[in-house]
Parts: sequence; C-alpha cells; structure tokens
Amino acid sequence: MASGTDRTGLIHAAQIGDPAAIASLLAVCQADARRYAWRHCQASDVDDAVQESLLVVARKVRGLKAAAAFSSWLFTVIRRECLRLQRAMFRHDPLDDDGDEVAERQLASRGDAALRLDLTHALESLPAHYLEVVLLRDFEELTIAEIAERLGEPAGAVKSRLHRARSLVREYLLA
Repeated sequence: MASGTDRTGLIHAAQIGDPAAIASLLAVCQADARRYAWRHCQASDVDDAVQESLLVVARKVRGLKAAAAFSSWLFTVIRRECLRLQRAMFRHDPLDDDGDEVAERQLASRGDAALRLDLTHALESLPAHYLEVVLLRDFEELTIAEIAERLGEPAGAVKSRLHRARSLVREYLLA
C-alpha cells in the first residue's frame, strides 16, 4: 500500500465520499487484497473474492470509524468473501418442483433407525438459536406466538429462524 500518511489521507477522503479518492484507494489496496486472498481462498476464487471485496469497500468505506482500522477491515472483508465463496462451492442446487418428490422418495428409502440417527445429527449440527426454535415448535408443539413470547422476540423473527432451521435440517438430510 501507499505510505502511511498518503494512505490515511486517501482513506479520509474516501470516507467523506470523494469518488476519485475511492477509486485511488481501491487501486492502492488491490495488490494487498490479492496477496491476502491467495492465502485464504481457493485459487479459482481469488479474482472473485478480490472483486467482491473491493465492491464492499467502495460501498461501505464511509462507515469505517477509524482510518487506522482500514487494513484489518479490508482483510476481514476478504476473508469473509473467501469463506462465502467456499461455502457456495459446496452448496447444493435448490430443488426444483419435482425436487420435493425426489426428496420424499430419498428420505422414505431410509430405514426408521437410519432416518432417526440422521435427523439427530442434523439437529445437532444446527446453531443453538436455530435448534431452540425447532425444539420449541416441533417437539414442545408451541405456537409461533408462544415461542416469540418465551424468547422475547417478534413473531416474524421466530418464523424466519424456524424456516431457516428447517431448511438447514433438510439440506443436511439430503446431502
């Protein structure tokens, strides 16, 4: 990157929304971003990670609290983008209209004991906040309103979390 004082001035100018400063800042930090991405991404994802990360930087640099935190923030953005791309590589295609039937046949072909074990493992793989809503809804048979009241959260948030938890369980079972 540029020398400390040059870079700090560039960051400050970018933070106030100067388009030329933002463009210069992205040009200056691109080489460091690429080097860092090479260490944290699959080789095929480096260009995508750098491009997406620099777009995030361009959009959100105004929210950066301190210019001194820019480098660590940039590297955090790149690391997250590398992880996102890595997860996307292993993600399954969403099921189409016939996918529900295929999924039902696939799950029905497993024995009860195997399905029960798979379901246990799927539930254990959930983050705690997802597991909690699944257990309250599907095992304790509470309503969404009752769960929301117990957790002290809006019903919409509970519905969203329950939907995401069930999707994760389904993905686990079909993987």
